[in-house]
Amino acid sequence: MLKNIQGDFFRAFSEGKSYNSYKYLGCQEFENNNKKTFCFRVWAPNAKEVYLVGNFNNWNKTRNPMKLIENTGIWEIFINDIKYFDTYKYRIIGIDNQERLKSDPYAVYSELRPNTASIVYPKIDFKWNDDNYLLKREGLKGPINIYEVHLGSYKRKWNGDFFNFKELYELIDYVCDMGYTHIELMPITEHPLDKSWGYQTIGYYSVTSRYGNIEEFKSFINRCHEKGIGVILDFAYSHFCKDEHGLYKFDGSPLFEYKDPLKAENVGWGTAHFDLGKGEVKSFLLSNVLYWFNEFHIDGIRVDAVSSMLYLDYDISDWTPNKYGGRENLEAIDFLKNLNEVIYKYVKNPMVIAEESTSWPNVTGPTYKGALGFTYKWNMGWMNDTLKYMEMDPIYRKYHHNLITFSFMYAFSENFILPLSHDEVVHGKKSLLDKMSGDSWQRFSSLRTLYSYYMIHPGKKLLFMGCEFGQGLEWRYNYGLEWELLAIEQHSKMKDFVRDLNYLYRENKSFWELDNTYEGFDFIDPNNSEQSIITLMRKSKDDKDFIISVINFTPVVYYDYKIGVPFEGDYIEILNSDDKKYYGSGQTMKDVVLNSFRGRWHNKENYIKIKVPPMGATFITIKKDKYTIKDNEYNYLD
Repeated sequence: MLKNIQGDFFRAFSEGKSYNSYKYLGCQEFENNNKKTFCFRVWAPNAKEVYLVGNFNNWNKTRNPMKLIENTGIWEIFINDIKYFDTYKYRIIGIDNQERLKSDPYAVYSELRPNTASIVYPKIDFKWNDDNYLLKREGLKGPINIYEVHLGSYKRKWNGDFFNFKELYELIDYVCDMGYTHIELMPITEHPLDKSWGYQTIGYYSVTSRYGNIEEFKSFINRCHEKGIGVILDFAYSHFCKDEHGLYKFDGSPLFEYKDPLKAENVGWGTAHFDLGKGEVKSFLLSNVLYWFNEFHIDGIRVDAVSSMLYLDYDISDWTPNKYGGRENLEAIDFLKNLNEVIYKYVKNPMVIAEESTSWPNVTGPTYKGALGFTYKWNMGWMNDTLKYMEMDPIYRKYHHNLITFSFMYAFSENFILPLSHDEVVHGKKSLLDKMSGDSWQRFSSLRTLYSYYMIHPGKKLLFMGCEFGQGLEWRYNYGLEWELLAIEQHSKMKDFVRDLNYLYRENKSFWELDNTYEGFDFIDPNNSEQSIITLMRKSKDDKDFIISVINFTPVVYYDYKIGVPFEGDYIEILNSDDKKYYGSGQTMKDVVLNSFRGRWHNKENYIKIKVPPMGATFITIKKDKYTIKDNEYNYLD
């Protein structure tokens, strides 16, 4: 019977159809006559010899030889004289006769850099209490407002040490208080170089020891779910680093990477591309993604650098066309479809996000309709156009109005996330605040205007840590955020504005119920380029549940500004970025009921006259019983 099970695994593994290979390869623990036995298995089909070495045998090179399982390419050894938390590697004599010490590709825990050994880790039955959260997980439904975090630089201790997962519970409380729905963590898999931010991975199954151990990370996720916060993890399945102890030339041959050097080499990053046409590599990666969903209860993943997977000529000069003469990587296309099909088959309401920076069609949507199968795609076009526009002096913006309106032409072609991510505030690009033009007041006003436009625009939301309070410096991976800025009025009030904007989004389904269709959106007036003003409306399934936003991208206030409205009635302002409590100039309509007038305007049968704040945005809705004006504040009554 055991032979049949093993035979089934070997066949599935070689065909790329094993989705739980982490349960067979790597370090596996067994009970044998009430005594613990450990089995180590590693895929190295072209190796001449393989040995298990570690502190348990004083790193003896030959004491523990491994045996090749016939016709599988997998080497194994059973061993008793080893204990939990021992360190180990595989000593591989490759097909090229070179000796290499390799970390275990399936290790679940590893030494803290600069050490590189894998660690024998005990199986612990973690007690989850997130069943109700997982049952209610909504996938495409509901509000999604993501706080993107690099754990190593969210905060740093005075001596430069990292905060551990338990100490980072305050991050969870902060995210809850700020009104976000999800945390997206930049890679927490084991990686040798801090400067890579985790995107050049060594241990795809290994929680990095920088922040704690496996149970502590599970507790972190469990606590997020207790607080109603989803957890998204970043993964780089496009490439891996070439460090000696990693996957590169694992058995002396191109094993995990392509044999063709033009396909194998990622020249721009100095890394190697996975051979996505090789069954064992596909099994390694497909099992990996389910490992994190199954064992850690994560809610979603973001796949980094999808474009570099899809195109054979991505960021290189010489390349080999596919069999049809095209530039598409056919194996990568099949792999990405397979990845999403597997996730959706085995995980309830997952979120699978593509960072895809080109115009590749149908990134999101079901594979049976020809799409790649992702749930969401980062809207990189919106991000690039919008930031280019916001960096301009306001006097020139009227000549480039299309930069903030063009995205509406394709806003519903995919299921989009609007990313204001770490990539936009690093490498000399400046912080979001410093991208804004003008003096201090204008820069803070412009940033609040940017966030208002971002919130009313179709698409889910993602904001990088620190941007919510106007981080002054661009992001630095080896330092904590400038939390001390919250002692300064402008920054603390920026944080207050983002918090209130987040709750406005979260509590009003008009922002997100019909997010992926024109039915939930109305261009009331996107064409006022002369004054650099746009007027947009978001709608829910209830016709009278809507929010209008008028956004002014210049520092000029306008009075009696007419906007078309969908219904006759009284309208009120529910949020204004120019409010003094947000460090604005106070050009608000807090204490005003805006009566509608009969008359056609902006293709509507009614209109209202409003005050348009300078370099700011006002959010307006029809007055209902649930909105009351009291003490110059708007109170939302359930």
